[in-house]
Amino acid sequence: MTQATSTVVRKEVVVNAPIERAFTVFTERFGDFKPPEHNLLQVEIVETVFEPHVGGHIFDRGVDGSECRWARILAYDPPRRVVFSWDISPQWQIECDPEHTSEVEVRFIAEAAQRTRLELEHRKLDRHGPSWKAVSDGVGGDAGWPLYLARYAQLLTGSR
Repeated sequence: MTQATSTVVRKEVVVNAPIERAFTVFTERFGDFKPPEHNLLQVEIVETVFEPHVGGHIFDRGVDGSECRWARILAYDPPRRVVFSWDISPQWQIECDPEHTSEVEVRFIAEAAQRTRLELEHRKLDRHGPSWKAVSDGVGGDAGWPLYLARYAQLLTGSR
């Protein structure tokens, strides 16, 4: 009997912040919790930009002005959810074919006035082709979404 491997990575974190603040910090300060070593540019990143509208991008800008657009904003519904593509191949290079990219949905759920649960679902990983498991392992592992969410929670508590 074989076990099917999931093509979805799910992670969540609960933060002590109102839903509006939780959403705003995630979208407006994405570069403050994205690890700087997660870099596809040939130079150091000076900023990560999250364009807050459908059709926008998430991109890194290098110290030399170069840009790496590694995600497209597919849904933007403040303060409840955002969906963006993951345009990074299993070889950790930009994937230009949208048919070979996965997507990330981030939902914000108010548990109380000052408490929000963030649920992240990185799905359609199999669209990355035969090596999709490498993407799944990367984003689901300790240096992937768990690291991003831990740094996000630290940012909200002011300890970063």
